[in-house]
Amino acid sequence: MRSLRTGLSLVSLLSGLALLVPATTASAADAPLRDLAAAKGKVMGTAVTGSKLTGTYGDLAGAQFNSLTPGNAMKWGSVEPTRGSYNWAEADQIVNFAEAHGQQVRGHTLVWHSQNPSWLTNGTWTAAQLGQLMNDHIALEVGRYKGRLAAWDVVNEPFNEDGTYRQTLWYNGLGTGYIAQALTAARAADPAARLYINDYNVEGVNAKSTALYNLVKSLKEQGVPIDGVGLQAHLIVGQVPSTLQQNIQRFADLGVDVAITELDIRMTLPSDSTKLAQQAADYKAVMNACVAVARCAGVTVWGFTDSDSWIPSTFPGQGAATPYDENYAPKPAYYAIAEALGGTTTPPPTGACTAAYSVTSQWDTGFTGQVKISCSGAALSSWKADWTYGAGQRITQAWNATCTQSGTAVSCANAAYNGTVPDGGSVTFGFNASWSGSNPVPAVTLG
Repeated sequence: MRSLRTGLSLVSLLSGLALLVPATTASAADAPLRDLAAAKGKVMGTAVTGSKLTGTYGDLAGAQFNSLTPGNAMKWGSVEPTRGSYNWAEADQIVNFAEAHGQQVRGHTLVWHSQNPSWLTNGTWTAAQLGQLMNDHIALEVGRYKGRLAAWDVVNEPFNEDGTYRQTLWYNGLGTGYIAQALTAARAADPAARLYINDYNVEGVNAKSTALYNLVKSLKEQGVPIDGVGLQAHLIVGQVPSTLQQNIQRFADLGVDVAITELDIRMTLPSDSTKLAQQAADYKAVMNACVAVARCAGVTVWGFTDSDSWIPSTFPGQGAATPYDENYAPKPAYYAIAEALGGTTTPPPTGACTAAYSVTSQWDTGFTGQVKISCSGAALSSWKADWTYGAGQRITQAWNATCTQSGTAVSCANAAYNGTVPDGGSVTFGFNASWSGSNPVPAVTLG
């Protein structure tokens, strides 16, 4: 039986203390991005990692996007790591998820110089053998998903920066004809899928994009099945090519679709309000260029949250490249995308969500506390409350949240079942903690 310590007024002092904090995962646009895009006849897609398609990640992937691209699951090295031994688990998972959420799938990628299995890259092949391996791989993978995928990036990154052909297993073994051969094989395996050539640094008019333009023109003249070009658009803040729309239009004028296939816009870390504002303007510029050209099929972001981005591991010191931050909070870039697609919602006001820290009971060696997170004018799809204790208090138990403490720093994140705080709603979590001597009020922030 706990005996309440007499003569203490901390409970009454702390009870009901409200700390205003900026909203984190604020309310999204007035309609999901996928609906805004569909109203304009566009695709709004994202690359995904199959194992993460649960919880908040899965909820946002399903609600906000009408197209999914497997980030790695359909690459040759993933599906056939050992010759004749296949692993379709993640690819199947993504396709099944997409179908369950009314989304299309963009297959990525069939013929590429990278992420191939070692048995393929280390093998010694005649041209006939190599061509047969490619044909068989395309027939098997495209055939497996026949009728279920909207498009395929059939050939990925065939060019050097100066517009010459990249020296690869395929080019060196088969010559330039490998591209037409791959497209022809893909058409035979699924006549309904849209077939693309995909490359990076081809967003503006330059030597590399002109080489791609000339290739597509030649393929069309030869009657080779080619339905579109993919502009990857791995961009840097403040460096969107001024000729992006012109470039999209010239490909469209060849009679092919254009898709922005891997959009992210990275910055030097840490991010700040100036960089985020420029990033938002850049995302809007890319979206506007696509919206302006009828044959621009749509835009896919290469991961929608910074926690699932390839940038930090590839470009050390850079990141924050996607529309959502690591806590699934929509960044200014998200609202810029929504606005370019005809949305009208602006970011919610600072302070739209609050955290109220209180002590509900206290005794000689410990106390019970709680934090109530409330929103008005915004909403959260996940939350994390952080504070620093000033007098040696220690969390000993928590409920309705996962709490960790390192030294004086406490961090409590939502449980799997209570991450959502609707506009006008609230959630509460509690904890037991020890104290000695004093129990000053910590300042709580939401992250």
